[in-house]
Amino acid sequence: MSGGVDSAVAAALLIEQGHDVIGLTMNVWPAWLPEPEGNAQACCGLSAIEDARTAARRLGIRHHVLNLREEFEREVIDYFCDEYARGRTPNPCIACNQAVKFRILLGRAEALGCGVLATGHYARIVADGASGSWLLLRATDRRKDQSYLLYALTQEHLARLRFPVGTLLKGEVRSLARRWDLPVADKPDSQEICFVPRGRYGDLVAERRPEASSPGPIMDRAGRVVGAHVGIARYTVGQRRGLGLSSGVPQYVLEVDARRNALVVGGQEGLRRRRLGLGRVNWIVPTSLPAAATVRVRHGAPDVPAVLHADGPDRVRVEFREPQRAAAPGQAAAFYDGDRVLGGGIIEDASWSGEEMNGNGTSQ
Repeated sequence: MSGGVDSAVAAALLIEQGHDVIGLTMNVWPAWLPEPEGNAQACCGLSAIEDARTAARRLGIRHHVLNLREEFEREVIDYFCDEYARGRTPNPCIACNQAVKFRILLGRAEALGCGVLATGHYARIVADGASGSWLLLRATDRRKDQSYLLYALTQEHLARLRFPVGTLLKGEVRSLARRWDLPVADKPDSQEICFVPRGRYGDLVAERRPEASSPGPIMDRAGRVVGAHVGIARYTVGQRRGLGLSSGVPQYVLEVDARRNALVVGGQEGLRRRRLGLGRVNWIVPTSLPAAATVRVRHGAPDVPAVLHADGPDRVRVEFREPQRAAAPGQAAAFYDGDRVLGGGIIEDASWSGEEMNGNGTSQ
């Protein structure tokens, strides 16, 4: 129970179905980070713990707060800072799901005698009678779907997880919360990275990884120095603002080169990629390659047609039907077959392949 409406309603639904339910809340808020005052949207702060405790009390269930601060800092915050220091663009929610919620928290739940762990994620888990496998599907509410963030789940995970609100629309979840008089019924959804208040991630990385704050050159694709940056941790692929460049053509960050402590910039046509190389690939269900699929490269973006090719152990090469914009190393890509999540991996190679587009929109 994160302190939000979705996990509170998930607990209420399970109680209504006759399950013996306890509430578990992770205390992951870093001791060195002051909680922002009046931030009702912070999903991991101390106020969220109190919201979860109040909801559990209203539901009449036992509530446990688990201190996972050290684990969260090691598995999520350190990972986040390390990746930005390497010039990559990580997704901390995927790291949290994979390492903290569905490894550490699941283990704690089992130690307390729980048969399954349920969360408020918007996704669906169903058993496939034909294959005997568990399937991960998109949520009924497409606007809230979180299946992209869950591509790293395994069959062992899915057998022990439940997502009770995955078949509901968000409005239905809030209506149920009001019916049960849950105090979080109208609490706003969290919108930020929980440990980066006000979205100033560059300040966090600069403090914890000072080497990523060293000034360096901004270069064009021919290697000419056209400006200077204030530290690679403050830039991401696709960024336009804050470069301090004067040019007749808008300039975008095309590459963050940590080895040279440099940014490579160019026109937006240089952001388009037809191929991506992925590592640390997880398959939820076995898939023979090559295979046609749709691929999503960021949360909230549509998935687009592509072909998946084997590229070595735990590696996949993605070839898009149409070039895609601003895919960056460190981001995750999830593979879909209709509503079913096949798996996914981390983008390792999004380099130019000779098929990028020129300024006129035609192939070079």
